[in-house]
Amino acid sequence: MPRIVVLPHAELCPEGKTLEGVEGKSLLDNLLDNGVEVEHACEKSCACTTCHVIVREGGGSLEPSTEDEDDLLDRAWGLTPQSRLSCQAIVANEPLVVELPRYTINHAKERK
Repeated sequence: MPRIVVLPHAELCPEGKTLEGVEGKSLLDNLLDNGVEVEHACEKSCACTTCHVIVREGGGSLEPSTEDEDDLLDRAWGLTPQSRLSCQAIVANEPLVVELPRYTINHAKERK
């Protein structure tokens, strides 16, 4: 089981979090299954950028991004060379360090 470290994020994960990921499952599903409520407005269909994350370490273990993912990432806030759509990044058996960007393309979010 690969270890996934989520760096602190003021709203979504203030203390940061370390979790045991499931290989072969998307990064988004691993985060959601462990209580990190990352937005995913398109319901994981690679049609928006709300699940954008920055893979600070271990990104080389992920399958390369597709052309569709790259095209969408061009619209993401805070894009970096390590940016991925977490719904498309399938976790391998390597540790990851992930940063959740401060903003998403959705300026306003519904609060529960």
